[in-house]
Amino acid sequence: MIGDFRLRGILPAFPLPARPRMSSLLISELLAGYRARLFSPVEIIEQLLSARATRSDRREWIALLPAASVRERAREVSARAPDSLALYGIPFAVKDNIDLESVATTAGCPEYAYTPAVSAPVVERLIAAGAIPIGKTSLDQFATGLAGARSPLGACRNSFDARYISGGSSSGSAVAVATGQVSFALATDTAGSVRVPAAFNNLTGLKPTCGSLSTRGVVPACRSLDCVGVLTLTAADAARVAAVARAFDPQDPYSRAAAPRVGCELTREFRFGVPDATQLQFFGDTEYQRLFASALGRLESLGGTRVRIDLEPFLSAGRLVYGPWLAERYCAVGTFVDERPDAVLPLTRAIISAGRLIPATEAFMGQHRRAELKRATDEVWQSVDVLITPTAGTIYTIAAVDEEPLALNANLALYTSFTNLLDLASVAVPAGFRSDGLPFGISLTGPAWSDDSLLALAGRFQPLATRTLGALALETPP
Repeated sequence: MIGDFRLRGILPAFPLPARPRMSSLLISELLAGYRARLFSPVEIIEQLLSARATRSDRREWIALLPAASVRERAREVSARAPDSLALYGIPFAVKDNIDLESVATTAGCPEYAYTPAVSAPVVERLIAAGAIPIGKTSLDQFATGLAGARSPLGACRNSFDARYISGGSSSGSAVAVATGQVSFALATDTAGSVRVPAAFNNLTGLKPTCGSLSTRGVVPACRSLDCVGVLTLTAADAARVAAVARAFDPQDPYSRAAAPRVGCELTREFRFGVPDATQLQFFGDTEYQRLFASALGRLESLGGTRVRIDLEPFLSAGRLVYGPWLAERYCAVGTFVDERPDAVLPLTRAIISAGRLIPATEAFMGQHRRAELKRATDEVWQSVDVLITPTAGTIYTIAAVDEEPLALNANLALYTSFTNLLDLASVAVPAGFRSDGLPFGISLTGPAWSDDSLLALAGRFQPLATRTLGALALETPP
């Protein structure tokens, strides 16, 4: 049920009054119901709006659109034929560093706010396809962090256990989807900000090929690395949204025209790379370690062949994000931080301001080192079709992150921070639960433009993973 209940292990559910009832916010199920005239977008939106007053606030929203405007949009969509729009009547959320027309963009910093006259192109494409925006979601301030705990609103709480982090920086986007308030959410991912919250909230998180979705109208973190990504309940939903959102934008200098599909189909036999056991870190979390081993076995049952690979060149690339690339983070919002230091959280201010001290020589040496590591890692794709890692090695309580914010954030970034530097695509997919009910996820990573192949494999893996959990049951989260 929206806000307080979820279908354990797979997706949120909610009841609809009168006529046949919808059981979930899965995009495929909503579209099927619309086409069968079982319900309309107006009815779905009314259910979502009525749940606002009773939902458990986990600090996932920065701004909810007025009910009147959401209803008006639902009526406009309902006047169209269900088959005429790819995302007909699908409710979605927008991370609050992405522009939505006439709604303030704050990037998690109220003093930074501006009100855009037009939506970001990626948002415009979704709305044109029939999707209905519900609101703007919370984030680590200026998208700086992977815990979801660096916000003037306070930490965004995990959808399964409020004592734990939700993952960042796209924390609110993940929680809004996981608690059944929207079918999907837009997010951004520079070093893991889609994938980590996906893993911690039992979602699929698509970190697409850099430049495949326009980043115009997005407050940059590291502009050359930023990606707009998607958080959904399933890989099939992510593929459907990405197909609409993906487009070349000639006004975005980092936009790229789609290349031919890369890699094998990953539908039958495939080779998956796995780091050597000495290179895997679970930070003492034996349950995440067990769940990862189980996930590898399931991949083998799908036709995969395990191949050991050296992860060190990937990890070395990831470490550059918190070195030379801090200078690019300063380029994004450093002037504002310098002029309005009291408006920025102390830790966020310290991280961004550090970029001002990085000399140009260090930045160029970082570029040279990245090129070397890119060449080294390119060789891996000659022997494997996909790289498999945990999305994160463990999950932390909010209290623990408050005590050691930098060290624990670095742990969370271990398996995600290298992807954009090395021009890779990645999909985070649910892979089971710890005994305390907290979810675990793995990431499927491949070369640029392998997005569709990765999503296809994620779609095959996800039902197999959830079936191992036993019978599904509605339950109230802690």
